Amino acid sequence: MIKTLTKSIREFKKPTILSPIFVIGETIMEALIPYTIAMLVNEIKSGCGINRILYYAAILLALAFASLFFGYKAGIYVSRASCGFAKNLRHDVFYNVQNFSFGNIDRFSSASLVTRLTTDIQNVQMAFMMIIRTAIRAPLNLIFSFCMAYLMGGSMALIFVIVIPVLGCGLFAIAKTTMPLFRAGFPKYDRLNNSVEENVKGIRVVKSFVREDYEEEKFNTASNNIRKIFTHAERILALNNPLMQACMYSVMLFVMWFGSQRIIATGGAALDIGQFSTLLTYSFQILSSLMMLSMIFVMITFSEESANRICEVLQEKSEIVSPANAIEEISSGSVDFDDVSFKYAKGSDQMVLDHINLHIRAGETIGIIGGTGAAKSSLVQLIPRLYDTTEGTVRVGGDDVRTCDLKVLRDSVAMVLQKNVLFSGTIADNIRWGDKDATDEEVKRVCHLACADEFIDQMPQGYETWIEQGGSNVSGGQKQRLCIARALLKKPKILIMDDSTSAVDTRTDAIIRKAMKEYIPSTTKIIIAQRTSSVEDADRIIIMDNGRIDAIGTSEQLLRTNTIYREVYLSQNREGCEEAPKESEVLS
Repeated sequence: MIKTLTKSIREFKKPTILSPIFVIGETIMEALIPYTIAMLVNEIKSGCGINRILYYAAILLALAFASLFFGYKAGIYVSRASCGFAKNLRHDVFYNVQNFSFGNIDRFSSASLVTRLTTDIQNVQMAFMMIIRTAIRAPLNLIFSFCMAYLMGGSMALIFVIVIPVLGCGLFAIAKTTMPLFRAGFPKYDRLNNSVEENVKGIRVVKSFVREDYEEEKFNTASNNIRKIFTHAERILALNNPLMQACMYSVMLFVMWFGSQRIIATGGAALDIGQFSTLLTYSFQILSSLMMLSMIFVMITFSEESANRICEVLQEKSEIVSPANAIEEISSGSVDFDDVSFKYAKGSDQMVLDHINLHIRAGETIGIIGGTGAAKSSLVQLIPRLYDTTEGTVRVGGDDVRTCDLKVLRDSVAMVLQKNVLFSGTIADNIRWGDKDATDEEVKRVCHLACADEFIDQMPQGYETWIEQGGSNVSGGQKQRLCIARALLKKPKILIMDDSTSAVDTRTDAIIRKAMKEYIPSTTKIIIAQRTSSVEDADRIIIMDNGRIDAIGTSEQLLRTNTIYREVYLSQNREGCEEAPKESEVLS
């Protein structure tokens, strides 16, 4: 874990190293000040003059300013080191997530990743800051103060040898009890964030079904679960303070009682007033160091589980990577499935796709029809290698997709998914995801082809209209048309449309399909649809059923030979047209 996290220090190694060095300087100065005061007290006791007092005053002033300088520099460097470390850590986690395959992403919820990028990294940042400053200062201060206390008070300093193990055993017992509680608590944070994220995304549905009370109850339950488990953990951690107080006052009572006895019994020969006052000062410093160590212990205990969760993401390796000597060019948009089988979970017994053999020529338009759960989306997600096949081979342009460079492969494929996603930014910014260097004219052209200009031109700011997060300020049909325009701008070798015109009317759907045919004639187009009208003019239509290809053919062929297609076609035409053809007419 430590090895993984320290890789994120990088360019902040200098402040990370300098911070402890200045802390050491500060600690040494603070250890010398009480000793100098003791010397001054003894000089005054012996009747020294003003010159001697001013001499020690100058030394104390120099030590104080040196301590201030070292402390100031340590504070600056620790701030740079901890903030820089946290910045790099967020960068590394975020960039690693960008490389995840869909299989990797499936193992982490979006809410969990957000928690790890925010709360968990903040906890680790605080722990790192304490480690490079307080965790250096406290033990050094403890060691220096103990040595000076022994020098001043002799055997009385041995009380600390007894107290420190007692305190250590108590802190270890507290840590052993609280760590499992923290470990169980952070997944509850994930569930709370997931509840909030789900509610915000679906707020329109919540309000339309008047389910605010249910959502509030769900949130309160998740919030109370966190409160209970962390309250329990904090209650145990709170034992740390009374334990520290007991040790502190025990030491103070011992020093004051035993020190006073020695001064009185020996008449100041074994222990004088200067030594005694200095011993008390060092006692306070030692106990203060123990208190700081206790705070470090609490922070590290709390942040250890956060560090483990961050490392889980950093150490997660993408299941899908570009091979060595990868193919750097996709020659054409042809797609071949050679005896392909696929399942999402490795331990699953049932295949999602079962022995698929399919050959699509470059420039061909393919329609895919099938019921819910027929594995239509699973089939097309294998083409840009969002998932890898369990068995068999997928080829694009005649090459196994596993031998192609991932960036080159995915640049050759454009997908318009079922769940269309727009990002915060202007309409033009969103369209340029297809080509960041596209001119305004090219952006307007693809929007015209996708029939998106119909509503864009009516907006006050046109193409500079701001799209809210997730495209919440545009309708479903508008969102689909913007996503289609974005894909068209990419001019891919393969265009996959996964039920991406479901929210537009049949007239607009037909216009978009005609525009695609004319704008990108050489692009292979794969259209998944629920409406037969969206695919009836395709070169071939694939009928999917329960992870298998049930039939392949043109609309006319399937109407004659395939029961599934015929039933879907007739049911939709009867619903959509009063003069729908009778089944006998279709068969003829």
